[in-house]
Order: sequence, then C-alpha cells, then structure tokens
Amino acid sequence: MATLRFVLGDQLSRELSSLKDLEEGDVVLMCEVADETRYVRHHKRKIAFLFAAMRHFAEDLRDRGVTVDYVTLDDGDNTGSFSGELKRAVARHSPDAVVVTEPGEWRVLQMMEDWREELDVPVEIRPDDRFVCSHERFEAWAEGLKELRMEFFYREMRKETGYLMEGDGPVEGKWNFDHSNREPLKQGITPPERPTYSVDEITQEVLDLVAGRFGNHFGKLDDFDYPVSRRQALHYLNWFVDEALPKFGTYQDAMREGAPLLFHSHLSGLINCGLIDPREACDRAEAAWRAGDAPINAVEGFIRQIIGWREFVRGVYWREMPGYERSNKLLAQRKLPDFFWTGETELNCLHQCIREVEASAYNHHIQRLMVLGNFCLLCGFDPREVQEWYLTVYHDAYEWVEMPNVVGMILYADGGLFASKPYAASANYIDKMSDYCGNCRYSPKVKTGEGACPFNLLYWDFVARNEDRLKGNPRMNRTYATLERMDAGKVETIRKEAAEFLDGLVASGDY
Repeated sequence: MATLRFVLGDQLSRELSSLKDLEEGDVVLMCEVADETRYVRHHKRKIAFLFAAMRHFAEDLRDRGVTVDYVTLDDGDNTGSFSGELKRAVARHSPDAVVVTEPGEWRVLQMMEDWREELDVPVEIRPDDRFVCSHERFEAWAEGLKELRMEFFYREMRKETGYLMEGDGPVEGKWNFDHSNREPLKQGITPPERPTYSVDEITQEVLDLVAGRFGNHFGKLDDFDYPVSRRQALHYLNWFVDEALPKFGTYQDAMREGAPLLFHSHLSGLINCGLIDPREACDRAEAAWRAGDAPINAVEGFIRQIIGWREFVRGVYWREMPGYERSNKLLAQRKLPDFFWTGETELNCLHQCIREVEASAYNHHIQRLMVLGNFCLLCGFDPREVQEWYLTVYHDAYEWVEMPNVVGMILYADGGLFASKPYAASANYIDKMSDYCGNCRYSPKVKTGEGACPFNLLYWDFVARNEDRLKGNPRMNRTYATLERMDAGKVETIRKEAAEFLDGLVASGDY
C-alpha cells in the first residue's frame, strides 16, 4: 500500500512518528504555503529559516532514497494552504492512506480533523512523540490541581527520564540550581565566538524569495548565518556544549549591550522545528557534566529549560485550548506602541532588545520576560496584541510555546494558573542584570520627576491600579504593605507621571 506522509515545517525530524514506518513507494509531501506566512506577518528571517530548513530536510530525505513531493511557495499551482496542497497531492499520487503527525497548534489540528471528512482516503493522525510528556501524561499530572507549577512537573520529568538522577533522588541533592544562575556579566567576561554557516545555493534561493515576497514584513535578512540543515544543527549543538555551556548557567540572566547571545545556546529554533531532538540536547549536556566539562548549575538549568519549561508550556497550551488566548484577568486594553516595530524609543533597554530581534529574530529569555515582557505587563498592553507581537518576531515562536509564555508567564492574564505572581519589576532589576542603563537618558536611581526611569513609575502604578485583583496574592503581601506605607502625595505623583508617560505612547495600529 502506498502512503502519503505529510510533513509540516516544524516536523523536520527523521524520527518523526509519521515517518518511522516509511516504506518503498511511499511519498513524503512537504509544502510552503502562503497561509502559514501571513496568519501573522512573520519576521522575514523566521520565514527564511524555516523554508531553508525544510528544503534541506527534503534533500536529506531524497539522499536516503525517499520520494519527496515538495511544493515551493512560488509554484504557480500552489493553492496557498495546507488543505489545498494535500488535496492536490492526493489527486497526483492516489495513495491508499494519508499519515500525519499531530501539529503543534490548535488551529492546524482542526484542519487535520477536517481532512478526515474532506478526503476520500483514510487520514491517520499520530502523536508527536518527540516530546517527553504526552498529552495524556500531562493531563494525568495536572488532574485535580487548581494551580500548575512547573517545578513540581519538572521533578516528575526528571524521575521519568533519569536525567541528573542518582537512584530516586537528584544528583548533588538538589532539584534546582537556579540560585547560582543569576549573576550579572562581570567586566572581563567575554562570550565565545560563535560558528557561522555559509549560505549555499538552496538557502540563497530562499533568501531571494523571501526578500521579494515579504519585503514589507518586520525584520532583516542581512548576514544570514544560522544553521539550516541537520548536519549544521548538530555542529552547533556540539559547539554550544563544548564552548558556551560551562558558563551558561551563571550568566543566563545577564544582558550586555551589543552581545545578544552571550552564553545562551540559541538552539530553541532548531529544537522547535525538529532539526535537533530535545533528548539528544539533554544527553549531550548531561554527558558534559558527568565528564567534568560543565558545572551542575549550567547543565541543570539547560535541561530544566527543555524537559521542564518547554514540556510544561506545551502541556498548558493543549490543556487550556481553545479559548486560552482570550485570557485577560487584569483587564489590560492599551495598544502596543509603534516603537515595538521600530525600536525608536529613549528607553535604551527596549531599544536594544527590539533592534536585536529586528536583526536576528531572537532575544534570550530574560530579555523577553524581564525587559520587553515586564514593560508590556506594567503598561497594561492588550494580551492579544502582545501575543501576536511575540509570535511575529521570534524565529523559534509557535503558538503552543508563545501563548502560555505570554498569557501566563509574562502578562499574568490567566490570573495565576501557573505563575505564582506577576513578574513585575522596577528599573532596579534591569540595572542590576545589564549595562543598558548606563547609556540611557533615564536613571534607574530616580523614582519621580526629571530623568526618572519609566519602569520605576510604571511598577508602582501597576501595583496600585491592580490592587483589587492582586492584593490577596500571598506573594504580593510585602509589595502592598510597602504601598500602604508610602506617602499619599508620593503615590499621587507616581501615578500622575506614569499616566503622562502612558498617554504619550503612540500606537497607530498600522503594522
């Protein structure tokens, strides 16, 4: 029986469930479709990365003798949708069955369910076993819990995978070494030089296509040098473990102007599209620790991001959908300002992060959470607009990972489903963990008046305006006790200056 196996752009793994029983005569369908490039106006670099990775993956399959039916975006007969291209492929190949691996996004799963009614051949939707935790396993863990906490989920995943375990307990007697991972970058600490990857003919064709078709999308394509093949991805993983992982843990929360990657792996895009399996990344990191080549705080922190946080947010996404994207417990409604697309703001921390994501489609997690995300939270930006921005600009962003991070972690819009309190902070945090404030017109030391950092004003304004919603949170007790002790005139001044700042934000809504 000939089977048509439909592989999506974030499923670029030879071990994909829909490919594991590939037989001679089967056809693998891959397609670049307009609908997936414009449901949000994705960063040019994100589109280029995925199309280049898809085309290299198709070549890898062909080199193994697999028949691949690959539809490019500029194919004159391209219908522009997954459904349209699957129907055309079924007509071309007359398969006995269609096999797919479940997608990462709710809307695509609905599409796949429709295929079972729309096509004249059976459609099998297989689980995505590239993840450590199945939907059923997550549901079993979460059942009956009013609040979901990643730390406890993570411990379960450690036990089940055996990573960094000694018998029934964690190595060195601790589950979490995060207390050792909060150091600012000291003078004289220099990040390692990263490998770059030359643009071959396949990638250049993609870059030309994206430049021509998506010239009005956010972002830049200059100096494209990211891995796009399985071979390059493995090289990058090995480089990270050997050169950057040893200091990743200590400085993972640090930020430095002009050094966007520091010791971060920059592997999330490769893992999320399938070029690197999450288990092999964890295997390499653990092996480095056991060999004495990387410290426990770095390796534990890296593995926690993968089998802890990554798996956790996926579980939350599928458990809470549909409807999770509409969460807005803090009733935030302000429009996202234009400078989130231009970077033209006098707040240097925001300027640096936005210009970096414009150039590379990447920020590390602290920039996303404690600079950009913190600002969005304090200002009260509409959660739907913030979700769309994060999904648009990052090359590793898919709805399953972006939405819970924005709704739950960044904006507290779900009312604390998995974040124990809002991740709100004043200018002091950014000043401690970065050198951004030294080149800013605002001072983190000034609380009100001329030169006061807006983060200071916005923090207390956020606390005051959300008192009815947050005062009952035990982790906010000290904050509200401090607010109650503040001089009433000082609070009035803070709120007045915060309002003036917020009213001065320009949001045209034209992007």
